[in-house]
Parts: sequence; C-alpha cells; structure tokens
Amino acid sequence: MTPDLILHNAHLYTPESVYIAGSGFVPAAGQDTVTALAVTGRHIAAMGDDTAIMAMAGPDTRVLDLDKKLVLPGFTDTHFHFYEWAVNLNSIDFSKTRDFAGMQTAIREKAALLGPGQWILGQGFNESDWPENRMPDRLDLDKAAPDNPVCIWRCDLHLAVANSMALSLAGIDSLTRDPEEGVIVRDGSGLPTGVLKETAPNMIRAVVPELTFGQLLDNMEKAMAHAHALGLTGIHDIRLMGGKEGAVALQAWQALHAAGKLALRCHVTLPGEMTARAVDLGLCTGFGDDLLRIGHVKFFSDGGMGARTAWVTEPYLDAAYGMPLTPVADIEQAVIQADRNGLSCMVHAVGDRAVHEVISVFARVEALQQSRCRIPHRLEHAQMILPEDLKALGRLKNLAVSCQPNNMSLDISMIDQCAGERGKYAYTFKNILDTGIPTMFSSDAPVADPNPFSGIYSAVTRKRMNQTPENGWYPDQCLTVDQAVQGYTLTPARTSGTEDCLGSLAAGKLADLIVTDRNIFMINPDEIAAARVKLTLFNGKIVYEG
Repeated sequence: MTPDLILHNAHLYTPESVYIAGSGFVPAAGQDTVTALAVTGRHIAAMGDDTAIMAMAGPDTRVLDLDKKLVLPGFTDTHFHFYEWAVNLNSIDFSKTRDFAGMQTAIREKAALLGPGQWILGQGFNESDWPENRMPDRLDLDKAAPDNPVCIWRCDLHLAVANSMALSLAGIDSLTRDPEEGVIVRDGSGLPTGVLKETAPNMIRAVVPELTFGQLLDNMEKAMAHAHALGLTGIHDIRLMGGKEGAVALQAWQALHAAGKLALRCHVTLPGEMTARAVDLGLCTGFGDDLLRIGHVKFFSDGGMGARTAWVTEPYLDAAYGMPLTPVADIEQAVIQADRNGLSCMVHAVGDRAVHEVISVFARVEALQQSRCRIPHRLEHAQMILPEDLKALGRLKNLAVSCQPNNMSLDISMIDQCAGERGKYAYTFKNILDTGIPTMFSSDAPVADPNPFSGIYSAVTRKRMNQTPENGWYPDQCLTVDQAVQGYTLTPARTSGTEDCLGSLAAGKLADLIVTDRNIFMINPDEIAAARVKLTLFNGKIVYEG
C-alpha cells in the first residue's frame, strides 16, 4: 500500500542502531542504514535509507524532511495520576513558586479572581526548597484568603494544608479522630494546624464540589493534548490512596474510547481495596485493547519522605521512623489472591524499610509458583533501598520497578535535610538497573513535571532543574541517555506485554513516535531538559505539531 506519511533525512533511534559521538546513529554490524520511515494507517510500514523509503511515496503521501532531527518512539509514563492531573487543570500550580511569600501571593490572586466562598485548590509546593524552609499552616492560608476555603497539596501528594474555612466545611476540629492510615496534625492545645497527612486530605476532597462528568471529559481531552506536546503517547494511570476516583476514572477512559477520542494508550490501575471484587468479576490485568487496558492493582506500604511518613529503618534526622500504611500481612494476602487470579500488583514503597518488606513479600509470592499473571508485578518508587535489598531484588524473576527521576531533582534538599548521609541510598537508579530488574521511568505527575525530557535530564545529570549541584547529587548513580530513554520507551512495552507493537521504531509496530528539536544524545546533558517536541504521531496520525 502507498504510505500515508514519510519521514526522511532523520536520525532514527532504533534497537539496531548504535550511537557514536559526532556521527549520530549508525547501523550495527550487518544492519542497513536507517534514516527514513513510512507510515501506512496505524503502523510503521517500512524503515530504511532515504532512497528506498522515498521510492514508496505516492501522489497523496505526505512527505516531511526532518533536517536530521531525532526521531524517538513515543514516550510512556508508567506512573501518572492522570485523572488527578486532569481534574486539577485549573488549580494553582506551585511548582515554580520560589518562596513562602510567593505561595501566599498566588492564593491571594486566585481569591481575587474567584470571589468569596469559592474553593481555592493548589498543588506542587515544596517548602524544602524555599529559603524559609517552613511548612505553611491554616493561619498562613487564612491570611491569604480569609473568605475562601483553601486546600493546597505538597508536591509529593502525601501531605496537604487546609485553611480554617476548609477545615470547618470538612468537619475537622479538635475532636475529630485521625482517619485510618491518616494523620491530622495538631498544635499543643489539640487544635488542627491545617496540615493533613496521607488519607487525611480525603476528608477535604469529600466536600470539594466535583466536576460534572462532561467537565471531566473536557479536562481529560485538554490533558491528553498537553501530553502529546510533551511527547507522551502512553500512560499508566495510577490510583491515589484511599480515594474514590477509581470508578469515575475508568468510566471516563471508557467514554472517551467509545467516542473515538482516546488519544493515549492507557494502562489503568485498580485500587488495592478492590482486589476481591476484581477477582470475583474475573478481571485480569491486560484485559482490553491496544488503547485501553486493565492494569495493575495498586497497594500502599508507606507514605512519602516529604511528609516524613515513608517507613525507614533508621529515624529521620528531624522525625521518627515514618509509618507503615497497609499492614504488610494484608498486602501479602491480597497479592497472593491477585497473583493466583491473573491480576498483576504494584506496591508503593518509598522508605528503605517499606522497600525491604515489599521485596520480601514478592519473593514469598514468587516462591509459591502459582502465578497466572501475564505481566510482571511492580515495585513503585523504590526511593530508598539498601545494598542487601538490591541483591534480593535482583533474584526476583516476575517483578519490574518504576522509578521517578524528576522527583529526585525535587527531593535533593529535602532528603539532605531529613536523611543526611543516608541519602546515598536514595534514587539509586544505576544500582537498580545493575540488578537486571526491568526498570521503567515516570513522573508521578502531578507530583513532578510530566515532561519526559526533564526526567531524562534528571536521570543523566542527577541535578535540580537549576543545574545544581554542579557535579550531580551522588553522581555515581548517573545513567546514560540511552538507559534513560529506554526507561520511557522499550522497557514499559516489555513489562506491559506490548513489545510486539510498541516501545521501539520497527516495521510492523504501531506508529507512535516523536520528533525532537535537538538530538539529546549529542548535546550537553545539562541542555536535555530544554528539549522540545516538534511532532507527535499517535496511532499513525499527527496529533501535535510544534
């Protein structure tokens, strides 16, 4: 068939190519030169040199000369709270807020825009990078917006701060008990400070007016368009702890699919508390099609280091040991049930104690040899891992890891502050890869910037976005660009059972690919985060041109 589209005069990143500094991608021994590809329908029809591919063109073929630009497979973000990201498109984004006063100013400006009584929501503040290094409380938010209910989430989503009006609307006062697996922080007199940890912010969420289903679908369409501009063609949509959004999110994805508007490949997880019901219904991981699939069942073993709720083996320098959330025995029982019934599981584990316990759970489950899962279970984050647990991790055969490089750049100051020298055990991407365990990369958005180039930059340089520290933070853990790119492309396909059609550029695979404005293999690594997408193809169609 005559191609619909030809891309030529390009640097194509393929599994068979070898990158040589100064020369770009050259074919491995015995391989032909590949500088062009043809797309027919939803698939890559052929790849080869310019002469061979251009000879395929017909009168209606669109031909694009890429002027030596880099072509990559479309990125997949394997840990993305996409539903929350879409719902909160109109909330305040504090990720670029430089100080405490800037946070208050943003709230004050939002209050003036909305008027009295309207909810003000925000996400992404990181007090550990502010000069004041101080957590806000309800009184600070009251000063900024005394006539509005306000709730703002820390960047890690394990902690939120609400003002007095929001606390009152949620019925949170000195007599309110902590919710299960949550903490209402109180002052010396027992009054809530406004700081809410783990599941406690769900008490606020319960009284925030919800979007209509139509508004949600509109927001998700806008969010998908934003994702395309970042080079994302696939996501694993992850459930939050204790939230009730799971059913609504899955309904929304199905509605978009039915309407022909689903323009991302979605691997949608289920909340752990639904394990028994999912088994009773006969659901299995992988059920669906190449656009929408049932993904893993999600469990939480601990919290986050920013909230000091990640479960650690030695106390924080400024807090205790964090906290286990779901009891380990309960997680193990649920994973065994899911494993026997074809439901792959993912377990959130951040602190080194939590990571140790979860690796041990998966080892015991694997030893039972009763799995009916078609794709591996997953360890999410593995943010702090000890050397002895790296060895145990490497012995597992049915497990993959999803790590978040861009979160590292957010957490450097915080980890230095709360863990000190034990920070050497945090975000050890190279050590994890060296175990041989399949390692995927992701953003945990809206926790961190969902731009994959920011994640690749972080994994390769181990620096903050302002390029500090100069030589990287624990630079022995720096990755190559190729390792980082594979974490967003080929490895997610392999660990999701879709390598036959996704994850790399090859004839016969689905035409999900991106064209970048610079070759991230050839530039100074400090410039990788500034890379931008010029073209995104999804399912053979151009969905973004920049």
